[in-house]
Amino acid sequence: MDKLKILHMYPAMLDLYGDSGNVEILSYRCKMRGIETEVFKHDLGDKNTDFSGVDIVYLGGGADFEQQLLADDLLALKDDIRKAYESGVYFLMICGGYQLMGQYYKDSNGKKIPGLGLFDYYTVASTNKRERCIGNIVVETKLGDENYKVIGFENHGGQTTNVTSPFGKVLAGNGNEFASSIEGYTEKNVTATYLHGPLLSKNPKLADHIISYCMTRKTGSAYTPAPINDKLEDECRKVLLERLLKN
Repeated sequence: MDKLKILHMYPAMLDLYGDSGNVEILSYRCKMRGIETEVFKHDLGDKNTDFSGVDIVYLGGGADFEQQLLADDLLALKDDIRKAYESGVYFLMICGGYQLMGQYYKDSNGKKIPGLGLFDYYTVASTNKRERCIGNIVVETKLGDENYKVIGFENHGGQTTNVTSPFGKVLAGNGNEFASSIEGYTEKNVTATYLHGPLLSKNPKLADHIISYCMTRKTGSAYTPAPINDKLEDECRKVLLERLLKN
């Protein structure tokens, strides 16, 4: 079987709250099913990044400063990224990575950072730098036919609007905006969210959903990941959900 290939973009710059752990978790859960993975990296200034044959493109979270530094580099890859997206490559994007795929991000000083324009949403930060969506968050999403509660930690001043296809419904926390009812953005091959943690550590079924999509696309046959021991993850989720949804 061919290796599942993950392109990790700007790993040194987009790694708030251990977001790079999402790549490690995907690789580990593949390994437990006998699937080999290969992780490629695109760093600032790289000129020969090959998007062909990639199964997952991953962007983690970064602060405003990092987003400004890499914006031009990312824009130079716009055509390659769009081709990958349109071919069905899975895109997993966290916080700053989520924002940069929209129309633009305007920081608290009014400076506009152009996005790739892959999606219609845009993000504007509060002019009061002390105003942030911060804290634990629970979002209910749909994974196939199953409703699934996704747990994470949000910390963002940016308010994302014009989201046509949200990742899920907010059960606790803020979401795309202050006291929003929705969080993130999703398509069949896109998960974009503000949830750190890293995201997949608390949400193993989401990791398996991504793996299932990628392997089905890669092999041409429906792929269902074999069960693995998630006892500790399940116990952790139970405690967290009871605590966060107690009201």
